Order: sequence, then structure tokens, then C-alpha cells
Amino acid sequence: MDIQLFNESPFKTIISFHKLIESFEEIALSNVDYRANYAKAILKEIEPIPEFRTGIQDFSIIKNNEALIKNLLADLFPTALTQNEIKAVTIPFQNISFNYTDRFKKILRNAGDEFYMEIRDFDDHQFYINNCCLILNNYYNQKIDFNKPFFYDIPDEDGVEKHYRILYNADFMEIIPTENAVELTQDDIDLLFDNYNDLELWKSKFPKGSWILKGFGIVSLFDATTESAISNLKSNLLKPDSKTVATDEIVTNIFKSIFKIPDLRVGFIIYNPEEEKFIRPAKLDNQLKSFLLAKDQEVDCKNAFFGCSFENLLDNKEPFVISNVKKFIEESSNKKLGEHLLRQGIQSCVFAPVIKNDHLLGVIELVSGNAREINSVNATKLELVLPYLTDTIDRYNTDMQHQVEAIIQREYTTIHPSVYWKFKKESQNYFQNNNPIKDYIFKEIVFKNVYPLYGQIDIKGSSEHRNETVKTDLKSQLTTLLEIFDNQKPNANLVLLEQRKFELESLRNELDFPLKADTEQQIQRYIEEEIHPILKNTKGNAINEKLEEIYFETLDEKTGLFYQERKKFDNAMSIINKKLASVLDKKQIEAQQIYPHYYERFKTDGVEHNLYIGASISPTKPFDIMYLHNLRLWQLQTLCEMELEHHQLKESLPYELDVTSLILVFSAPLSIRFRMDEKRFDVDGTYNARYEVVKKRIDKSNIKGTKERITEKEKITIVYSQNSEEAEYLKYIKYLQHKKILEPSIEQFEVEDLQGVSGLRAIRVKVINNSTNPVAQKITYQDLLDELN
Repeated sequence: MDIQLFNESPFKTIISFHKLIESFEEIALSNVDYRANYAKAILKEIEPIPEFRTGIQDFSIIKNNEALIKNLLADLFPTALTQNEIKAVTIPFQNISFNYTDRFKKILRNAGDEFYMEIRDFDDHQFYINNCCLILNNYYNQKIDFNKPFFYDIPDEDGVEKHYRILYNADFMEIIPTENAVELTQDDIDLLFDNYNDLELWKSKFPKGSWILKGFGIVSLFDATTESAISNLKSNLLKPDSKTVATDEIVTNIFKSIFKIPDLRVGFIIYNPEEEKFIRPAKLDNQLKSFLLAKDQEVDCKNAFFGCSFENLLDNKEPFVISNVKKFIEESSNKKLGEHLLRQGIQSCVFAPVIKNDHLLGVIELVSGNAREINSVNATKLELVLPYLTDTIDRYNTDMQHQVEAIIQREYTTIHPSVYWKFKKESQNYFQNNNPIKDYIFKEIVFKNVYPLYGQIDIKGSSEHRNETVKTDLKSQLTTLLEIFDNQKPNANLVLLEQRKFELESLRNELDFPLKADTEQQIQRYIEEEIHPILKNTKGNAINEKLEEIYFETLDEKTGLFYQERKKFDNAMSIINKKLASVLDKKQIEAQQIYPHYYERFKTDGVEHNLYIGASISPTKPFDIMYLHNLRLWQLQTLCEMELEHHQLKESLPYELDVTSLILVFSAPLSIRFRMDEKRFDVDGTYNARYEVVKKRIDKSNIKGTKERITEKEKITIVYSQNSEEAEYLKYIKYLQHKKILEPSIEQFEVEDLQGVSGLRAIRVKVINNSTNPVAQKITYQDLLDELN
């Protein structure tokens, strides 16, 4: 007998056989002698135990009278069916059971002494309300369909979990109210129907122990392992969040239940049709392993590893079954696959294609450590689960495609979140109005009446520095080659050496003059075609061979040239750009709180940025010109911070590359249009194009009447055209001078006329650089390299 009671119940449970005894009393009075005599014998046998009729509250009475109870219930538990039926006496929803059939006893015995039988996913809340619903249906004549399928999960002797569906028969039970029972109105019942989750409300209408449940019920189980396991698999596979998809252990246990194989293991690989490869995505490591790709992340479908074994699977989309791996190795030409499986302890297996719309999505792998446990007969069970696997893998591929597109948009395009809503709206219009008969014409993405802000921080003299490093590396390489030639043994057969030495010296002398556009390519081609063949085809002394070895090790793999100085320069450029872009991006997150605006930046020989702000970019938020002034001050402060960041880097870099900063002020609103051909925003209209012309040329222009550039290191130049703009920025400068960010002196001058543009003026002011600045900190070059990599 198994007894485990819930803590609280609206019922006071009394086990009684009174209804069954009353039926025996009717039979005893019948005219059918053998039935009447049988009933009289049963009644006489139970007469000494009145609790069978009045009610049993002491469960020891049941335990002490098991044989008598079995005789009393013989009509309900036929001896002929005891090996087939899974039945017992119980109280519905409660873990009280006794008088098991032989098959039920065997199931519990195989589960082990420590097994505790309880209804799956059935908690105290459900127990209490289900009992209340019994009262509503039986006493108040309500028609509540509250019975969902109930299951017992019971392991067999091999540890494979089996699932049994529970059916209750409550014909021999009655429900009786006590004096503590609450009389319910229809309004009360309606209130309960609308508040399933309010347990306290239900307890107030059905207080604990306020009703009597008298009699007994019969529980019948049937083996629903396959159906339940498939349902569990479907539930796990269809979860929307990939992070909650079933783990390897959960899926394996489900398949064990379906196939009834204790040591069954499950694997999976995905098919990539573009490359005709089987792949093992790293993100599935914690979910399903693979036995075909135990080590490799991907393998070509035509790889010799699969041989002709997988031809039927790939071409005819049919499962590939190996019922005996050892025999497969002996008889098949593809011993490599068989030995690979055997090393993993696999003796039988099936590899089944997952197909949708005649396209291969992947392969499900079922393997066992025993020969013939998996075979072509039981492999047909895969037909029960493959539809769910197909939908899941198809959903995985679709999700992956969406995520790839999202990554491309985030990492490789310039659609900023502030304007994403408009692209999304147009895409939705296309999706909702797309007609196969008529082509949809995309509307242009235009934002009208927006105010532009442009700024840049440029690395001064970057072209000159780059040319100098190229010359230094080329001179070093040519000098090394001359040193190798000088150490060559005199050889009458190689009189060409002297000519090559002369040519190398001539090339080195040319590098004393300004570098031409094609000088580097000419020297590279000359060395590869004329010098390297000589080095590779002549033998020298030990010293010379060592020099040649060091020389070839020093060459850059891509260019075949010395790359030491240029690498330092390129690293310095990358570090500056990365640091300054990082400052700008971080500050831009704060700036979006001022008012949502479009933002883009570019890394060249420095960092440029464009901002556009206006009501059309954020139509749900009222726009005021105050937001533009706020953003202009933010831009000036941010450039000051970028200047300070660069100042801290200078000492740590191999080259003290200076930077110049510039802001272009433009107060007239303009329109920007997304150019579909170039996949970027551009200023719209002929008049507004003047702004773009100024942007491209302003940083190389001079102070009017002089040869001096308008930009200067460690200073910020603000270019404008209107008096109101001048007054506005002078106020900002005065404020930042007060904050000890800018130096007191200010330069003001006119800018030389550009092509088609005149009347520009500029303010130039220096940023205060000192060690007391909050962003100042000691940085080493190695730290910067580590961060860059």
C-alpha cells in the first residue's frame, strides 16, 4: 500500500466499500443461486469489520485485511486480467493506492524501493482546485471540464522512463457536505470560474476539510510512453527561445523512452547546401553532440570518410542503418566510417535525413552500444518524430538567416537606430502590399528640415609620415640585400652580381628624393623578379646563408617587403582611430538622450562624424531649436575630450602623430535622402550640395591671405558663416574656458574662398593639455597593441 497525502484538501477522506457492499446485498436477495450464494459468503466474511461499510480512517485496517479486500473487489479486478491490466484502488488525485494487479506490482517492483509514485506536474494548487471542481460538478451540477491528461512517470528495470496515462473511475464514491461547508450561490460559482489562480478565494468557498469524500476509486493505467515522449519532444523542440531548447540529456531520455533502448544516444548534424558540407554548429555543443563529427566542426559530403555509404541518404533521402558495426567493417568498403563508430563504442546505429520540401536540412543520429538493438525495423519509429525535427531545424535555419541579416545590418551598414523606424515602415508596406501581379515600387527614404553637424579629428601629416616609413623600410631592405651580395664568394659564372649591386645602390639613392607614386611597386617587382632568384639559386658561405635566412624571415608574407616601420606606423594609426572612435561612440550614447538624431562616423586618417537632428527623424517627440544648441555644445565638448585622449596616447606611440580638430557649422535646415545605389544617406538638393562641398575641402584650406592652414595641432577650429553662429560658439567657448578645458586665448580669422563658396570665417582655440586632467593616465605601447589585437 502506498500512502502520500497532500497537506490541505477541501475533503475529509474516508475510504469505504459501502456502495459495493450494498450491491452485494442486492445480489444476495436475487434468484440466481450461485450469484446469491457468492454474495452471501462475501457479506459474511466482511461482517466482523464494520469499518468496511462505515468508513476506514485507520489505514492499518487495509493493510491487515489485504486478502479480504482482494476477495471483496474480485469482480472489479478479474484474476484472468491481473497479468494484463494495470489497476489499483485509489482516491482520485491523491497518492493513496492499494490492491494492485500483478502487472502493476511488477512495474513498481522494477522501479525500485526508492521510487515514489506521484502525478507528473501536479502541485498543491492544482490538487486543491481539482477537488473543489469535483464538488461543483457532483453537488452543484456544474459542467466543468477540468480534467487534463494525468501521467505517472515510472522507470523500468533498465532505468528507461516509461509514461503511463491515468484514468479514474469514481462510481463508488460520494461527496457529502459537513456543517462547515459553505453554501454557494451562482454568483459565487461564477466568481470562482474567473479566478483559477486565486487559491485563497477557493479556500474561502471550500474551507479545508469542510466536505467528506467517502468511498473508493479505481485507477487504470495504460502505457502511453511513445505518445507522451513524442509530446515531450515536440514541446521541447518548439520552444521559442533557443536557450531553453532541450539539452542533450533530455532529448536522449525522450528517445530512450520511444525506442526502449537503455543505452541509446542521440546526435545531430546540419547540412549546408551552399557548400555541400555537414556542419556541427558550436552553439549546439550543450544540446546535441554528433557521432559522425566527433572532432571536426564540418566535413565535405563527398569526403572519403562517408564513402559510398551515404549515397542513398544524400541522393534518395533514405535512412542509413548499420545494425552490426563489426560486420559492416568486414563486409563494407568503407572501413574508415565503421572504425570511427567502433572507437566510440557504437555497435549499431541509424543516420536518418531530416527533409523539408525535398531539401536535406540535416541528419539525426541514433547509436547504441549493442549490436542489432538498432535495426531497419525499429528505425521506422523515426517517422513519428521526424516531422517535429524537420520543423525545428527549418525554424533554426530561418532564425539563423534572420540573425545573419541582423548582424550584417548592425555591423556592415549605416542604418542608424534613430532612422530604423522609417526603413521598417517601408519594409512593412512592401510586405503587406506585395502583389505578384504588380511590382511594388519602394518609396524613397527622405528626412526633411534637419540640421547638420559635422566634425572631424584628423591625423596631421599622415601621408608624409606614411611615405617616410615606406622609404625607411625600402632603404633597410636594399641595404640588407647589398650586404648579402658583398659577402658573396667571387664567382666568374655570376658576373651578373656586380650589375645587380649597382642597380640596388641606384634604387637606394633614388629614395633620398621624394617618393613617387609607383616607386614602391617598381622596387618590389625588381626584388622579386631579379634578386630573389639569385639568392635562392646560389650557395654562399655560412655567414651569408645566415644573412639570407634572417632576410627571408624578415619579409612580410603579403608584400614580400620589409614592413617593420610601416607596421609601427599602421599600428599607431589604428590605435589612435580606435581610441578616438571609442570616445565618440561612448559619448554618442549620452547624446541620444538629448534628442534622437541620426549619427554616422568614418575612420580614415582620423575620425569624421555626421549628425542630423530634426522633427522628421523623431516625429513622435516635439522638436525645439534648443536641442540643436544642446547638441552643438555636446559636439564641442566631445572633440575636447578626444583631443585630451590623443594627448595621453602620444608618448606611448612609436610616432608622435599630432591631430587637428574641426567643426563645420551650418544653420540652414536641409534634407537628407537614402541613396539606394550607394546604400547611404546623402544631402538632397542642389543648394544643399554646397554644404557637402565645404565639408570635403575645408580642412585643407588656408587662412585668407596666408599659406597657413586653418587647422593646427592641439587646437579646435570652428568654421561658420553667420554672425549668430559666431555669437553662439563664443558663448560655448567662454563656458569651456571657465571649466578649464579650453585656453583663454582665441583666434578669429577669415577663410580663403573655396570653389563656389566665399564668406567663411573661423574661430580657433587650444585645448588645455595637462596631467591633472581626469582622463590622463600612463599608457604603454604594449598595452595599446594588446587592446588593438
